[in-house]
Amino acid sequence: MDIAEIQGEARQPGGRHANERLRRRGLIPAVIYGHNQAPEHVALSRHDTELALEHSAHVIKLKAAGAETQYLIKDVQYDHLQKTPIHVDLMRVDITERVEVRVPLHFRGTPKGVASGGSLVQVVTELHVECPLTRIPEEIRVHIEHLDLNDTLLAGTIELPLDVKSLHKPEDVVAVVHPPRGTTKAEMAEEGEDAEGAEPEVIGKGKEEEEGDGDGA
Repeated sequence: MDIAEIQGEARQPGGRHANERLRRRGLIPAVIYGHNQAPEHVALSRHDTELALEHSAHVIKLKAAGAETQYLIKDVQYDHLQKTPIHVDLMRVDITERVEVRVPLHFRGTPKGVASGGSLVQVVTELHVECPLTRIPEEIRVHIEHLDLNDTLLAGTIELPLDVKSLHKPEDVVAVVHPPRGTTKAEMAEEGEDAEGAEPEVIGKGKEEEEGDGDGA
């Protein structure tokens, strides 16, 4: 697990104008809480924070006032465009404790149903899990080649790394392969039955044509 380093400094709690002044200096207001201690107000380097978030960091090492302390990124608030972080919540952690985090899901392969003209809809992009602080995965990879039309991927079927526990219900839908637009399940079943029943007829017709005009099948 990579631990991102972020430069920071202590700050006095303030309102919107105080926070805007911090942001003009290239800083992001943040609050540290947890472990039954009083909250601490700090300001983080926006450059360092954005770099950590781009790499999906969960744990950071805050370097401030000559000290280095590790914290868990608990929550990030973004601007109205959902691009620039404007506030961060950090949690005090112990290296031996288990934490709850959200880990990005990365699908591998192309579902059979997509190859048949369907479309994959990802309902959940991040998996909510519990794991030791030192075992937070950067991502969870899921192979989806087996998904056919109308198949669903459920949270309970996803294989997780060692010591990682899903906090979703087993029946929660993570992804689904929809059939081509305008196609119903009944129509698909009927088409499947027609195709199975029509196969001997097509073979027989081919033989008649071959006998009648000499054209190859």
